[in-house]
Amino acid sequence: MSRSVPGSFAVAWLAPLIALLIAAVVGDILILSFGQSPGDVYRLLLEGTWGNAYGLGQVLYKATTLTFTGLAVALGLRAGLFNIGAEGQLAAGGFAAALAGLAVPATTPAFLAVPLCVVAAAMGGGIVGAVPGALKARFGASEVIVTIMLNFVVLALLNWLVAARLHVGESLHTPPINAGAVPRLADLAPAFHGSAANTTIVLAILTAAAVGWYLFRTRAGYDLRATGLQPDAAEYGGIRVGAVRFRALTLAGALAGLGGVNYVLGYKHYYEEGFASGSGFLGIAVALVGRNHPAGVPIAALLFATISQGGLAVNAIVPKQMVEVLTAVVIIAVAVTVPEVQRLAAAGRRVA
Repeated sequence: MSRSVPGSFAVAWLAPLIALLIAAVVGDILILSFGQSPGDVYRLLLEGTWGNAYGLGQVLYKATTLTFTGLAVALGLRAGLFNIGAEGQLAAGGFAAALAGLAVPATTPAFLAVPLCVVAAAMGGGIVGAVPGALKARFGASEVIVTIMLNFVVLALLNWLVAARLHVGESLHTPPINAGAVPRLADLAPAFHGSAANTTIVLAILTAAAVGWYLFRTRAGYDLRATGLQPDAAEYGGIRVGAVRFRALTLAGALAGLGGVNYVLGYKHYYEEGFASGSGFLGIAVALVGRNHPAGVPIAALLFATISQGGLAVNAIVPKQMVEVLTAVVIIAVAVTVPEVQRLAAAGRRVA
């Protein structure tokens, strides 16, 4: 048992660190190709993110949404399922939260309105996640194809509903919610004034902790992980693999749907077309870099949020597309280094 600890530690931490070093080297080369100093660019990136309250607030805001979508992908991967539908699930959750906020009277107390909207967001995303879950469990349909196709269906349906029934004026967003808004961090710390960061970040942290408890402290979580590792053996051991897969994708959809709370209840206070653009797919990268672990996902979300916000900060001296390249390099480096580190760790245990 003691010999497995170093290998597990190496895979969990060494591989992402190597991937980040590779990304840093590639970033240096790209920056030099634009005739700039890597030190100056990285200094400007840090100053524009963690170096001031507004930039930090924007990082926290983006990381909040990415934590939810990252958890949605990670939970699916733990069950052996590739959930590429977080984009549509996130949008559905935001739309459901907006509908709930519109349905309740303006005089509804926050301690009632906020939980109602949060539950609605989880249900909206969960319903979208349940569709590929049911098809996978009943017919063995590929969750990859179904979830990615559902993104287009859900986004088109929501856009039609807003444009045809709920839009305000010429803009493609719903009316502002009557109740259910959550405080901004600027209300608690004036230094964050102007940033979109809000107290949904607390929900993201609690959700990550709850997912960790579910995966590693409950029988249902054990069944899910066993199904992901070896479905045939799990089924032989009495686990209903189809039911586990349905539950996993439904819960994954609910997690992504909760990300809509960050925008609808914490930032704009209405649903708007395109608010989820990119966050669902970037959640895949967050899950991979976070090693599909509830503790690693928020850290990876902070990393990618910093890179995203930093691209705006350094846009004056290098193209912001360089940040997109760095994001891709991190993902590719993780995909390459993790199996290599696993191989070396396994070889080291055999030698020992």
